[in-house]
Amino acid sequence: MKERFDFVKGQLKMHETPKDPGVMLDAWLQNAQANSVSEYQAMVIATVDNKHQVSTRVVYLRDIIADGLVFYTNFNSRKGLDIKKNSEVAINFFWKELEQQIRIQGTIKIVNPDVSDAYFRERPRESQIGAWASDQSKQIPNRAYLEQQLIRYQNEFDGGPVPRPEHWGGYKVIPHYFEFWQGRKNRLHDRICYSKKNGLWSKSRLAP
Repeated sequence: MKERFDFVKGQLKMHETPKDPGVMLDAWLQNAQANSVSEYQAMVIATVDNKHQVSTRVVYLRDIIADGLVFYTNFNSRKGLDIKKNSEVAINFFWKELEQQIRIQGTIKIVNPDVSDAYFRERPRESQIGAWASDQSKQIPNRAYLEQQLIRYQNEFDGGPVPRPEHWGGYKVIPHYFEFWQGRKNRLHDRICYSKKNGLWSKSRLAP
């Protein structure tokens, strides 16, 4: 077992936090980037299926538009099928380097197709073809099958643009709850949460 260590890199003071959690989210993301936090855009997203089974996976935050956090995936994947059944999701960022964590709860919806098209055009060609080749989350016989699918679509789109598959695109998570966590000494961490009700945000401090 590794030795325990204390959290000493920062603190959260209620009076210094903004009224809008989106402002704080943006500031923390910018600070993580400025401090060269590895994979700072990686976030764990949790979904729930129709049997109330929770599942999590890591996706990458690609944009923040109209107060929503955007990531891209296959709509027919397990998370996509979960989202069709239950639009409530949870997100978690954890940055060990800064001893910070952000928890988010919200509702999720598919972004406008034009937004997905624009992002898909910016992807490397290999990733564009990969979106066609991989029937995400479906059982396949072996690795060779996947590689054959890749060759199939490389040949199909040879010499021309790769269109965005209809089953691939962006989701936007619209938050109704934020929690900003800063590690502190003796496990007496700072936790500032924001809750949205009737379109307005309120904030409070939680015990660690």
